Amino acid sequence: MLNNLKIWYHQGKQFIPDVKNVVVPGIFRGRPEISKVEVDEEALMAVCPVQALTMKPVTMDLGKCTFCGACALLFPEKIRFTKDYKLATNVRERLIVHEGENAPIELDKTLINNQMMKIFRHSLKLRQVSAGGDSSCEWELNAAGNVQFDMGRFGIEFVASPRHADGIVITGPISENMAVPLQICYEATPDPKLIILVGTDAISGGIYRDSPALNRTFLDNHKVDLFIAGNPVHPLTLINGLLSLTGN
Repeated sequence: MLNNLKIWYHQGKQFIPDVKNVVVPGIFRGRPEISKVEVDEEALMAVCPVQALTMKPVTMDLGKCTFCGACALLFPEKIRFTKDYKLATNVRERLIVHEGENAPIELDKTLINNQMMKIFRHSLKLRQVSAGGDSSCEWELNAAGNVQFDMGRFGIEFVASPRHADGIVITGPISENMAVPLQICYEATPDPKLIILVGTDAISGGIYRDSPALNRTFLDNHKVDLFIAGNPVHPLTLINGLLSLTGN
């Protein structure tokens, strides 16, 4: 009983009525903010293990960032992570956070096929493909459908067969062994269909991006409809990204 009371105290109610405006409790690293305070930029760049930071001016690429928090820990006056979990966009460049520009990350509505989204607005079935993932994002996708987040109430569900899906959700950096199965899954999904990249590994390759064990040519040949940043992606980030894409 005491442990249950502790969970309730730290996490609050388990059901989230409003997934668009809820505040994430506890420790969470969301959209970063970069101030214009002058620091040793070369030392700052050296902190990042995946070269997600650039200098003059300082930027952070959330498609590469592992959200380890080392930069904010060592340079708190320069970088801080907010609790903004809305980290999805349909334009890859919008995942790059610029120094002194603390605008939210949003979709470019002009690039959305409104006719297509009208079809998926109240019923979106997705086939998830773990393309060499480490199971962290996969666990979070599973959590998005639990009683707490309940994305099924919006008509969003994962299905077992690509033939029943409206699109594919890719997690993982796309290993050589998963390149062909990923293509087969895509071809088995009926048109019109979506391609959604979830997590740092899927978006950029993450810490594996230079590995010869990867084969990311699939992304060179197909248009990505949604990039959802995170490492791993929070269920609220996933749900809000999908709702923005479908116009909900």
